[in-house]
Amino acid sequence: MGRDLTALFDPVSVAVVGASDDPAKYGHAIAAQALRAPGRRPVHLVNRRGGTVLGRPAAPSLGAIGEPVDLAVISVPAAGLEAAVDEALRCGARAIVAISAGFAETGDAGRTRQQAVAERVRAAGAVLVGPNCLGLTDNTTDLFLASDTFTPGGVALLSQSGNLALELQLRFRPHGLGFSRFVSLGNQADVTLVDLLADCARHDGTQAIAVYAEDFADGRAFAEAASAADKPVVLLTGGRGDASARSAQSHTGALTTPADVVTAACRDAGVELVATPRELAVVLAALNGGRRAAGRRVAVLTDGGGHGVVAADAAEAAGLTVPELHEPTRQRLREALWEQSAVANPVDLAGMGEQSPGSYADTVSALLAAEEADAVLMTGYFGGYAATDGGLGGGGTALAEGEQQAARVIAARHRATAKPLVVQSMYPESPSCRTLAAAGIPVFAATEDAARALAATAPGAPRSGLPPLPAAAPALHDSGYLQTRRALEAAGLPFPTAREVHDETELLAATEEFTGPYVLKALHLLHKSDAGGVALGLAGPGELLAAFRDMDARLGASLYSVEAMADPTDGVELIIGVHRDPRFGPVAMVGLGGVLAEALRDVAFALAPVPADGALRLLRGLRTAALLDGVRGRPPVDIAAAAAAVETITAFAAAHPEIAEIEVNPLLVRPHGVLALDSRAVLA
Repeated sequence: MGRDLTALFDPVSVAVVGASDDPAKYGHAIAAQALRAPGRRPVHLVNRRGGTVLGRPAAPSLGAIGEPVDLAVISVPAAGLEAAVDEALRCGARAIVAISAGFAETGDAGRTRQQAVAERVRAAGAVLVGPNCLGLTDNTTDLFLASDTFTPGGVALLSQSGNLALELQLRFRPHGLGFSRFVSLGNQADVTLVDLLADCARHDGTQAIAVYAEDFADGRAFAEAASAADKPVVLLTGGRGDASARSAQSHTGALTTPADVVTAACRDAGVELVATPRELAVVLAALNGGRRAAGRRVAVLTDGGGHGVVAADAAEAAGLTVPELHEPTRQRLREALWEQSAVANPVDLAGMGEQSPGSYADTVSALLAAEEADAVLMTGYFGGYAATDGGLGGGGTALAEGEQQAARVIAARHRATAKPLVVQSMYPESPSCRTLAAAGIPVFAATEDAARALAATAPGAPRSGLPPLPAAAPALHDSGYLQTRRALEAAGLPFPTAREVHDETELLAATEEFTGPYVLKALHLLHKSDAGGVALGLAGPGELLAAFRDMDARLGASLYSVEAMADPTDGVELIIGVHRDPRFGPVAMVGLGGVLAEALRDVAFALAPVPADGALRLLRGLRTAALLDGVRGRPPVDIAAAAAAVETITAFAAAHPEIAEIEVNPLLVRPHGVLALDSRAVLA
C-alpha cells in the first residue's frame, strides 16, 4: 500500500512555524493561505516573538500552543530547522513540511545535516516533505500550505518547480482543468516522488497525475509506481541530454543517452512523456474526459483546404493515420453536404459552413459514426461566425446563432459516443468553442496541439510492463573477454568454438582441435577491431600463424583467442547490450550491429531484463527490421532465437549489478539459431 501520508494531506491540525506579517517572507504567504479554511481544522501560527500575525495570536513556540500538532510547516532559516523539527516531533507531529533551504542543494555538509534530520523524522514514525520546498496544497481536504491558490480540479501535480505550477494553472484554465493536489518536491530527504505518486494513485479526488522532475533519484521505482497507477501519469522532465554518454567505454554506453533511458522507461510503464509545459497541458486536456481511441485512424473535418492539409500532416507527424473513408461514409456525407465538398479525408465543407453552420454538426455526426475512424479532428474556422457576428460569409446574427446551435448538437453527438473529438479553431475563445469546451471537447488554437491531444488518446506501443530485477548472482571479478564469454555461455548464450593461446605452440595446437577458417583476436583490448586486433577468415594454420606473428609484433598482447569462423552469408548482425543507468538501473539496447553499430544508430531501448516477447517488439521496431525477414533473395533469419538471446543477455546483466556496461556485438542471427561472435564487459 505504500507509506501512510494521511497526516500530510488531511491533518487533524496545522501549525505554521515562522509565520510572519512581513510580505517578503515565505512564512507570510504560507500563513495567509493556511488561514483560508479556518473551519476545517485548527491552524496555529508560531512566531518566536509571539504577539499577533495576520491579526491572529501567534505562539512563541510549538510547545506554547498547549495541544498536539499533527502537521508542522517550518519556514525558518536553515540554522533553526533541526531545533524546529525536534520540537515538532515532541509536540506529536506526524508530518512536517520543511520550506527551509540550505541543505543537500548546497553540498556535502548540507547533505549530511539533511540526512540526520530525515533519520530523526523517520525514527519518530513521522514523514517529511522537503527541505528546500515550496509547500503543498490539497483542494480535496481544504489544506492550503503553498504560497499560491490553485484552482480545484482532478490533476495532482508533483513538481520540482513552483513557477511551473503557476504556468500550468494558466494553461489549464481554457480547458476547465484544475488541481486536486500540488506538492513541491524539494530535496526529497524523506518523502519521495515515488511515495507521492503512489499516494496520488490511491487518491479518489485525483484523476490524473502530472510530474515535473529533474532528478528521479530511484527512476526504476518511479516507473514501477507509475505502471501500477490505475490513472494517467504525464511526465515533463529536464536534463535528458547526451553528455553522460561521452565517457562510455562500449558501443552500448556510447549509444545510450539519458533521453533514451527516460523514453524507454515511460513506454514500458505507460507514462505519457512530454517536452514542454504546453504539451503537458495539451495531453492532460485530452485525457481529462477518460476517452480512449480504439486505434490511430483519424478523420479530419475542415471548412478550407489549407487547414485540412495542415491538420492531416500534423496528425501523421504525431503518429496517427488519416485513411480514406469508406464508400458508405462518403455517401452519407454527400447526402448532407453540397456538390463541391470533398468527402475522402480530409473532409472539406468547401464553404458550406458559411451557408449552413449546421453542416459542421451533420459532418461530425457522420464521422463519429464511421467505423473506419477512431477519432475526429475538426479544424479551421468554426467559432468565427459567433466570434465575429457573422464571419467571412456575412449573415450577422443568424450565422452566429446557427453556429451556436451547431456547437450544441456537436456536444450532444459527442456525449453519445465514446470516440475522442478534438477541435482546432482560429477562434478558440469564441462562444461556440466555449460551448464545445464546456461539454468536455478539447479546443486548441494550434493544429499541432490538437494532433498531439488525439495521439495521447490513441493506443501506443503495447505496454511491456517492468519485469522485476532478478536476485543478484555471484559477482564477476574479472571482465576480460574470455571470462565474460564463459559466463555468458554458462547462462545459455551460444558462441563459436574458441581456445585461448599465449604463443605459437598453443596456437598450432588449437588448429588440431578444430578446422578453419579461423578468427584471431588479441585480448585485453576493449575495441579490438579499431586497434587492428582482429583477423577474420584465416583459411588454415599457415594464414593463422602469419596473422599471429603480425599482430603480436604490432600489439604485443599477452593473450589471444583462436576461434572458429562463423559463416555470415545468410545472417544479420545485431548488437545487444546493457548499460547501468545511475537512476533507472540496467537498461537494455538492441539494434543493428557489427562495426557500423555507432554509425547506423538503429537501436531501441528498454529497462532490463527484457523478456523474449518484449525483445521481439524491440527488434520489430527497428528501422532495418525488414532485414530480419529476408530481402533481395536472402532468407529470413531466426528472430525468435534472437529474442531469446536478448532475454538471456539482459537477464544476465540485470543479475550482475557490478557490471556497468556489457554487450554482445555482433550477435549473428542466422536462418536457424544465433551465435555470439564477440562480447565485452566493463565493471563498475
